[in-house]
Amino acid sequence: MLKSEKYAEFLKEIRSLPDEEDSLKDFCRRKIIHGTPYIFMQREDDYYYFLKQIAVKYEIPFNSIHISGSGKLGFSFIKKTDFSLNSDIDVTIISANLFDKIMDMVGDFQISLRQSSIYLTESQQTKYFDFLKYSAMGWIRPDLLPKKSYPSEFRKEWFDFFRSISYDNCIAGNYKVTAGVFKSYECFEKYSLIGLDKLTIKLP
Repeated sequence: MLKSEKYAEFLKEIRSLPDEEDSLKDFCRRKIIHGTPYIFMQREDDYYYFLKQIAVKYEIPFNSIHISGSGKLGFSFIKKTDFSLNSDIDVTIISANLFDKIMDMVGDFQISLRQSSIYLTESQQTKYFDFLKYSAMGWIRPDLLPKKSYPSEFRKEWFDFFRSISYDNCIAGNYKVTAGVFKSYECFEKYSLIGLDKLTIKLP
């Protein structure tokens, strides 16, 4: 159950948005994408070094990395929960090069599926189809891919790295860090707007 006053303020501001074409997009940029995340409030240097370790690992600009979800706002308007010690830090990486690199591997995996040299269980197929739906919107979610889908070294390296900056090793605190990759900023913004659109539809 949400207790955060920030959530009430968040809803109040959405309700007061002017009836203009770009008002919700501006709100999305201001609140969900732009600015220092809740978990790093008044800790801008820590936030920089948190981003830098990911940027160095994947050779991308640190300003192409964002924290989203409850770690950004202090609450989840989708799950209706406050950020807590049980919450993950959700990292968004925006990189066309990294996106394409991963999708090239997925393409090889898809060829193996078509040639029937790899088989998936029913539950693996369900997650893989979900992965394809997200990737069609320009978002790679590695957690939805079957373990056998990547060259083992790449998949192991991905999850090992984010485990290495989680919990006791996390600059933000004792949290699990997870990550996904968007092909472009536009894809990230469009997906973020989907959640806000759903919320505004439900508002009285």
